[in-house]
Amino acid sequence: MSSRWLQPVRLRPAPCLALLLAALSLGGCMSRQAAETTGSIGSLASGTSSGDLRREADNLARRYDASPGDPAVALAYARALRGLGQSTQAVAVLQQAALRSGSDPAVLADYGKALADVGRFREASAVLARAHRPERPDWRILNVQGAVADQQGDFATAQRFYVAALRIAPGEPSILTNQGLSFALAKRLDEAERTLSEASRHPRADGRVRQNLALVLGLQGRFAEAETVLKRDLTPAEATSNMQAIRRMVSHANSWKAIRQAEEPAREKRQAAAL
Repeated sequence: MSSRWLQPVRLRPAPCLALLLAALSLGGCMSRQAAETTGSIGSLASGTSSGDLRREADNLARRYDASPGDPAVALAYARALRGLGQSTQAVAVLQQAALRSGSDPAVLADYGKALADVGRFREASAVLARAHRPERPDWRILNVQGAVADQQGDFATAQRFYVAALRIAPGEPSILTNQGLSFALAKRLDEAERTLSEASRHPRADGRVRQNLALVLGLQGRFAEAETVLKRDLTPAEATSNMQAIRRMVSHANSWKAIRQAEEPAREKRQAAAL
C-alpha cells in the first residue's frame, strides 16, 4: 500500500486485480488527499506533480531542520515524504514528532498511517488507538483502524470500526470501499458486492472502486457482469487484461490465499521504494 493513497488513480492494465485488495491498509481506494485516510488534518493538494512535490519536500526539509520541534512542520514534511513514496523516512520524522508532542492526535494519526504504509500493522493499531478520542470521534481514524485490523486478519474487529465510522459519516464511499473489501476477504461476497455497489454509485467514487466490485463479481463467477463494470473506466484492451487476471485468480486452487499473499510482495515493493 504505497503512498498511492496520496495520488489520483491512473487506470491501466493490472497484472493481477487481487492487488487491489491491498488498498485496505490505505484506508480505501478513493482518489483523495493525503489526510483523508485518517485524521481530520490538513493535506497535500490533490494532483500535485512529482516535481512540485519534490521541491515542496526539499523546502520542508530545510524548515524541519530549522524547527524539528514544530509539529505542523513535521506533519507537512512527513506527508511530502509519503507522497514521494519515502514512507520509511516519514515514519522516522513522525516518530520523533510523536515523542515531542506527546498525545497530539494529529501527529498520532499521521504516525499510525505511516506505520501502516510500511506494513507495521500492530504498531499502527496501537498508535491509532491513542489518536482516537472517544469524546471527539473521527471517522477517518476509525476507517484506517478498520483497514489495519483487516491486514491482521481480524475481520470482525475491522467491521466494528467501519460500522462506527459510518455512524459518523453515513454513505462515505471510502469507508464503504474498505468495508466491502473486508467482506470480500472474509468470503462474505454477497455483502461485499452490495457494499461496493453502494460505494461505486457515489459521485466521488473512482475507477478503482468499480475494479474492486468487478473482482468481487468475478469471484462469484459472474464474469460478464464484471467485464461490463470494468468497461466503464477502462479501454477494451485494459478491460480484457483485467478480466484475464480475474479469471486466473478465480481458477487458482486457493484464490483466497492468493488474495492475501498478493499483499506481501506489494508491501515489500513499497518498502524498497521508500529506502
